[in-house]
Amino acid sequence: MQPVNPLIYVPVGLVLSAAIGLLAYRRESLSRSGVLGAVLMGTLHFGFGGLTWGLTLIAFFISSTLLGKFRAHEKEPIARQYAKGGQRDFGQTLANGGAGAALAVTFALHPTAWLFAAFVGATATVNADTWATELGPLSRRPPRLLTTGRVVPAGTSGGVTVLGTAAALAGAVLIGFVAWGLAALFGAGSGAAWVPLVATIAGLGGAFADSVLGATLQAQYQDATGAVTERVGVTQVRGLHWMTNDAVNFLASLTGASIGALLGGVFA
Repeated sequence: MQPVNPLIYVPVGLVLSAAIGLLAYRRESLSRSGVLGAVLMGTLHFGFGGLTWGLTLIAFFISSTLLGKFRAHEKEPIARQYAKGGQRDFGQTLANGGAGAALAVTFALHPTAWLFAAFVGATATVNADTWATELGPLSRRPPRLLTTGRVVPAGTSGGVTVLGTAAALAGAVLIGFVAWGLAALFGAGSGAAWVPLVATIAGLGGAFADSVLGATLQAQYQDATGAVTERVGVTQVRGLHWMTNDAVNFLASLTGASIGALLGGVFA
């Protein structure tokens, strides 16, 4: 397994990620700080991982952005409970792409199959979680907390539905087949048939870790109307103050990366 030459791929990643970031900004999918984060994450993925890693990241970004626009008017009341709006900022791009970027740099120094599997697991996790977040609120049945099974209002951190779980599964599977196909095409990482399986298991595992953290440790606040939201309010009602949604997403991606690395060590 050969590493890529950063002198060639860093400029490619910079140009592509800048173009995509500016387009996303014009479409109001990224804030100004989000453009900076997207350029940084994209440059690191492309520059040190190559086309396979960079285009897999783009598959996550494009698919999640499109789902964010899907039936947005129906999801708007629920989205108000989230810590941030529809525009991704720097923190969100770092939370979703930081683990993959670190793995890409490590892969350039020590190219091994298990590092590629860890990257697949991390990216499958953030894609699975994003798909669940975007499609789960459209469920006709209310969510239940993953930890207790208690019925909670739509948009509650840690709440899961059958639709959201199916969306998470689909998001993880997509990343698996995209990474597998790109690796086979460009010869970077591993084009082995185990890649989609790793993505599915690690992606779902990471997404469920996200739900557990959301139901237990993520900070929740009560607003002026008495509603409990992720947005910082007057009164914190549960969780750890520093355990923001971005922190939960990042820890979930690390969980997916860890599962991916373990599975990669078995299959590779």
